[in-house]
Amino acid sequence: MKLRLRGVRKSFGSKVVLDGIDLDVGEGAVVCLIGSSGSGKSTLLRCINLLEPLDDGVIELDGLDIAEPGLPPDPIRRRIGMVFQSFNLFPHLSVLDNVALAPRKVLGVPTAVARVEALELLARFGLADKAGDFPDRCSGGQQQRVAIARALAMQPELLLLDEITSALDPELVGEVLDVVRDLRQSGMTMILATHEMAFAREISDRVCFLDAGRILESGPPQQLFGAPQHDRTKAFLLRVIDAGRLER
Repeated sequence: MKLRLRGVRKSFGSKVVLDGIDLDVGEGAVVCLIGSSGSGKSTLLRCINLLEPLDDGVIELDGLDIAEPGLPPDPIRRRIGMVFQSFNLFPHLSVLDNVALAPRKVLGVPTAVARVEALELLARFGLADKAGDFPDRCSGGQQQRVAIARALAMQPELLLLDEITSALDPELVGEVLDVVRDLRQSGMTMILATHEMAFAREISDRVCFLDAGRILESGPPQQLFGAPQHDRTKAFLLRVIDAGRLER
């Protein structure tokens, strides 16, 4: 799997949200998107998953321009999983049925097989004992882990994670990040939008700093966090580090 973006542009009315994004993501790579709220991180992920149409540019998945107008989006979305800030679980379905639903309905997996595979995913993330519960009986961290399991149930080639810890209480963040570490070890290709700077430094192969819809700077985490080149990157990192000290 190889993802290639060139000149990606997106506006909402007169507001330019993405202003010429170029990005390459190889198989098994982990790319973290950092930047202030409103810098374009979430919109970029939504464009990659074809939830937002482009104004201009190319998004290639294994050489196919998936953003080409008129191209059916569903076959592409089956290759790309996405986990959102809010859990978006179906409240009337059990945890097990939330995870098994899409393979049954979209991929045509037999119900018994889908449920067995869903149970295996839940067990992998320490949620086997929650299989029969409804989402409102789970903590926020547990619900987010269920949402990740649901995305993985479709066996995506690429996983997009949009600020998946931002809606969680601080004590629940660690259990969700542990799941992402597990996925990293398994070789899952991922793009994460995150405010967790220490985690981005730990887990990523490349970090991209977005500002006003542009990637101002990108590089290996050791370089970007240790010796940022752009003044805007330096100012952002100093602000985030100071905020982290205040919270502690």
